[in-house]
Amino acid sequence: MTQRPKQCLANYGKRLFITDLDGTLLNDHRQIAPENLAALTRMRRAGITVALATGRSNYSLAMLMEKLGYDGPESVLPVDYIIFSTGAGVMDYPGGRIMRSVSLALEDVLSISSVLEQLGLDYMAHMPVPDTAHFLYSQHHQENPDFLRRLDIYKSYAAPLTPAALAAFGGATEVLCIVPGECGHEIAARLTEIFKQFSVIKATSPLDGKSLWIEIFAPAVSKSQAARWLVEELSIKPEMVCAVGNDYNDEDLLHWAGESFVVANSPQVLQTQFQTVASNNHGGIAEAVARWLAW
Repeated sequence: MTQRPKQCLANYGKRLFITDLDGTLLNDHRQIAPENLAALTRMRRAGITVALATGRSNYSLAMLMEKLGYDGPESVLPVDYIIFSTGAGVMDYPGGRIMRSVSLALEDVLSISSVLEQLGLDYMAHMPVPDTAHFLYSQHHQENPDFLRRLDIYKSYAAPLTPAALAAFGGATEVLCIVPGECGHEIAARLTEIFKQFSVIKATSPLDGKSLWIEIFAPAVSKSQAARWLVEELSIKPEMVCAVGNDYNDEDLLHWAGESFVVANSPQVLQTQFQTVASNNHGGIAEAVARWLAW
């Protein structure tokens, strides 16, 4: 594994720390360990900007914040910005103001849908930001429990996909395919080849930890592209960015950031590419911060 030479951070100006959420900052019980929370708090007190970069939609994120107890003016996370929906949106925190959003045009969604129908894949098309909770779905297989589970979780926001319903959306944040794990990577590679004009990003399912979620976005969408936009807004040098992740949808961000780490629960292929810290259950974020800043 090749590591970039560490530079003296004191010689630089503003800095940005970006962490993935599920499987990285959150432990397996979907809680934030005290040592990780303390590390984020200490960074902000030191004047370092902190951002989350998550595959969750703004709606899913709001529900999580409520469960964690960070849903009131007196109880907020020590975070300044949130990159959500794998980079389709950026908002400030805790205000929730949408600063940037990128969607697929209707003609693109229709084109993607046509191909996925021909391939017989199960997929969902989500409304553009900020209404990402609402989606249309097309189901071809009964033996896809992860797809059915997600459908059940969001059933009050879901409707069958029809041409008329899709036209009413006027576009989409993303088109999400959910594929059983045994064939997920093969299908992801095939869709990446077919949809070269779009951003195709794969991630391990946060529901069963086995299936693969293959997200098809507008070409300007990824965690790294959203982070690049954010540092330009904040006048922060890319080399002064540290990123921590745990899954395939973090890979582009990890390659882009000035210094990167993966937690020990990451796939082995990522651990061979990036510096590895403790798992999400054992204070990996706190370790990454300490190593980055030599605290």
